[in-house]
Amino acid sequence: AIVGLMPPPLLELQQSSQRHYCAITVGEDAVVSAYRLSEDRSRSLVGAILSRGVAATFSTISSLSKILWRSEPSPTKKSRPKPQAFAKTSPLTCLKDSPRKGERLTLSPSGTLAAITDSLGRILLLDTRALVAVRLWKGYRDASCLFVEMLRNKDKSSSSSMHLDYTKSDYCLCLAIHAPRKGIIEVWQMRTGPRLLTIPCPKGSRILQPSTRFSSSSAFSSYTPLEVYLFNGDSGQLSVLNRHIG
Repeated sequence: AIVGLMPPPLLELQQSSQRHYCAITVGEDAVVSAYRLSEDRSRSLVGAILSRGVAATFSTISSLSKILWRSEPSPTKKSRPKPQAFAKTSPLTCLKDSPRKGERLTLSPSGTLAAITDSLGRILLLDTRALVAVRLWKGYRDASCLFVEMLRNKDKSSSSSMHLDYTKSDYCLCLAIHAPRKGIIEVWQMRTGPRLLTIPCPKGSRILQPSTRFSSSSAFSSYTPLEVYLFNGDSGQLSVLNRHIG
């Protein structure tokens, strides 16, 4: 996942034509790795794609002409991968802890936090700007995580008679952890807050999140929070996790 822009290296000139991004990966070789992606502004990605597309079109025409003229096939040569002219990748840091392997990566809406699950049942909360771990959970094998926003003021959320307009500041960012082996879903406040909710869930359940936010049906809310849905694979029932703390 590309988590955002990065400042240029210290020894790089200020008038450089490079634009830098930070990318986070998980996998078997390292639990988590961070890379600097450098893009040359003088060359566009579209231009590079067009140059490759023209080459592919020429190759197709050449192949068709050989079939029509029944020319003898030339010996095939193994093609070597060529570096991309419009971008380069530089490693920044990585976490290697064999036999521990990174499995899933989930980003917060702003991209500043990443929740990473591994093969040993741990969940790592990573600050993608400083590239440091800020929290660690243990004992969550086969877990899946999604970020969710919940109302931080219980008294405000319970007063249904008052016409209250919920804004973004009324919500706090949380992490929903589905632990299928425990049969529960836990909601933890970010970054170092307490556990707010523990919800039992039947076997075969999953937590889901739409790619876009659905507009709120409430006339008293001008902000649409980030929601997580609980899908019961046995009954087919779909429900929204409670957004109210407590």
